[in-house]
This record gives sequence, structure tokens and C-alpha cells, in this order.
Amino acid sequence: MTDYLILKLHGPMQAWGQATFEGRRPTAPFPGRSGLLGLVGACLGLRREDGTRLQALSDSVRFAVRCDTHTPMGKPARVVKITDYHTVKDARESYQGLKSHETIQTWRDYLCDAAFTVAVWTRPGSDFLLSELGKSVRAPRFTPFLGRRSCPLSRPLFETELQADNPLAALEQIPPGNGVIYSEQSVTGKERIFRVRDEPIINLPRQFASHEWFILQGEAGYVPE
Repeated sequence: MTDYLILKLHGPMQAWGQATFEGRRPTAPFPGRSGLLGLVGACLGLRREDGTRLQALSDSVRFAVRCDTHTPMGKPARVVKITDYHTVKDARESYQGLKSHETIQTWRDYLCDAAFTVAVWTRPGSDFLLSELGKSVRAPRFTPFLGRRSCPLSRPLFETELQADNPLAALEQIPPGNGVIYSEQSVTGKERIFRVRDEPIINLPRQFASHEWFILQGEAGYVPE
């Protein structure tokens, strides 16, 4: 049996960035590894310049994410994507050019009425104990948010701690249980694989490596416009 920390990610808007740059900021359909590490790191009080501790956290924790149905006022809400248009000063327009522009246009995507349940566990011999992570999400050092600072939580992150044989069994204990599940750990060895660039390269800020998620349940998909 493995110990799991269960988190609930609820909020009116969420934004889980994909590989991009200043002008266009799409959102993934679920919180990826980079965003979840940032969320847990904020709760622990880790600073962006503390590469040693950030790397230790990355080496320690693994995640499984279930896309849930949000039910405000008892009725299921359809998750939709909206795009916010605004302008940014002193930004680079693309990776190809290092020239700083006075002002650029930018489009930033958000998920509305999304809800996720996240199972967190630690690898054997990790620098961070699961009990430490649980304590930090109950009383965060820095304010957690759902991908961007403009996306506050509508409920506390902490849901419970439990034991299970694998991430799928852990998430099955938390209702509702019928959403798509993406996991960093395979259960059967036969799952479909979803690849995305969301593995942060700690010593190269804002650089990401390709990463695999195993689809334990449901069909991988994208949020409609």
C-alpha cells in the first residue's frame, strides 16, 4: 500500500500553461507536472531562485490528476475555455528574437468551471515527506493559485490522506469518480500515453522537457472553445 495526499483544485477560472511564449498563452485541459510542482512549492514556501530545493521537490513527488464534473447549485457545469486579450509592456514577442518590444498584444486562455482531484505521492528515499506536504497545503506559506495569480481557489486544497494500491485506486475513493485520469505512474502497463512538454528544467527557467502521462481512465481530450 502507498500513502496518498488528495487535493481538490476548484475555482471559477484555471490556467495550466503549455509550451509557448509571450504573445499566445494556451491552457492545457488539466494541471500538468510543472503547474502542480509550482502549486505544492508555493505551499511549502519555496522560492523560484532556490534551485536545489525545487529540484529536490521535483525528484520527490509524483501526481495523478482526475478531471471532475463541477456541480454549482447541484447542476453539472460544462467546462469552457475563454480567451483574455490585453497588452504587455517590455516583453519578448517570440523565442526567435531577444529584442524587447515596447508593447505587444497577448491572448491568454482560461478554463471556466473546471474541477480536478489530484493524488500526490512521494518516491522512496525522497527529501520531502508526504506528511510535510500535507501540512503545507493545510497552511500554505505562499498563497496558492490555479495556474495564474488571477485564478484563486474557491475551496481549500486539502481533501484527505489515504492509502491505496495505486493512483487509480486512490482516486476511486474520492467522488465523483468518472472523469479522465492522467497519471505519472502506469497501473496495468497497457495504458495509452499522453505526451506534453511540462517537465520543468530547474536550472533553465521557463524551459520544459517532454513528459509522459498515462491515461488510466477515459479519453484524453481538449476543452472546447
